[in-house]
Amino acid sequence: MPVAELWSTFFDVPVILDQLGVDSSVGDLVDFGCGYGHFCVAAAQRISGHVTAIDLDPAMLTAAEKRAHDHKLYNIAFIHRDFIDSGSGLAADSQDYVMIFNLLHLENPEQLLLEAYRILAPSGRLGIIHWNYDQDTPRGPPMGIRPKPDQCVSWTVKTGFVDTSGVIDLPPYHYGVVVQKPSLEEGTKRGTKTDRN
Repeated sequence: MPVAELWSTFFDVPVILDQLGVDSSVGDLVDFGCGYGHFCVAAAQRISGHVTAIDLDPAMLTAAEKRAHDHKLYNIAFIHRDFIDSGSGLAADSQDYVMIFNLLHLENPEQLLLEAYRILAPSGRLGIIHWNYDQDTPRGPPMGIRPKPDQCVSWTVKTGFVDTSGVIDLPPYHYGVVVQKPSLEEGTKRGTKTDRN
């Protein structure tokens, strides 16, 4: 990770959260891989519930906690956890929104998506962003493992989500997707379970 000041220049955080529907209609939200806390802190200022920010790197969590403290925000819980190997530890059907930003190039992306599905309440939403599939981006994983937008959509549909947004352009360097866990009624109609484990 580059230093926090440089990292922040790669995103327009308010615009991204606007485009992904992170606003006061959202209750509880999870940020997988919160990093320096740019997104979880901004989300905590918008939503009506609590943010759970999870990261494997203690230094990232320390930086994110400091950012929250500097903004006098007390509706964020910071958790040190390997959520790829061990899941989130959160209860099934307990969250309104999950953010997975710049992570789906990791091994077994569907495993992470299934965990997001598990913890989301029926009709809960998952917001994804990733680096554009473009050599000119200033950061991002190697092109050989960088997912294309249609791959992200395909993975989410395969894990049970309903595509609600199509691909969203998030200049200068990212794209986004918003998908939804089916409601109880929709899940019954589709013959799917909304409490996958």
